[in-house]
Amino acid sequence: MKNIKWLCKSFNELKPNELYAVLRLRSEVFVVEQNCVFLEIDNKDQIAYHLLGYKDDDLVAYTRLLDKNTAYKLMSIGRVVTSPKYRGTGAGKALMEESIKRCYELFGKDDIKIGAQLYLRKFYESLGFKQSSEMYLEDDIEHIEMIKQVDS
Repeated sequence: MKNIKWLCKSFNELKPNELYAVLRLRSEVFVVEQNCVFLEIDNKDQIAYHLLGYKDDDLVAYTRLLDKNTAYKLMSIGRVVTSPKYRGTGAGKALMEESIKRCYELFGKDDIKIGAQLYLRKFYESLGFKQSSEMYLEDDIEHIEMIKQVDS
């Protein structure tokens, strides 16, 4: 998808309307659409960088970027979400490419770890991630851990 405006901000740099849009999108997808009753707000937002992709005034896509020793020993990309109305447009791939680039800029060029929903394995493999764990259930959804090595 072209013409996405990317913003990358620390928690304290987020404007109230940006934070609201992020929390609304995450809740719309992770809680309502995926029918998961869990505490989606987990006290990692305050120490993360937030990558927001906008088309006009719409929040199209979002990820949370975490430094090493926060979610994992490796830096990580989490809370990967694309707005339902922008799925199939290439926004998800653009989001992950931008997320990888921003991780390298923020935290240095090193390996990146994610916890991925199993059904998205091929998508993440297309971006250079490789499965690094057995399948596990998180909120009754099949997940795997994946790592993108710095040279891949």
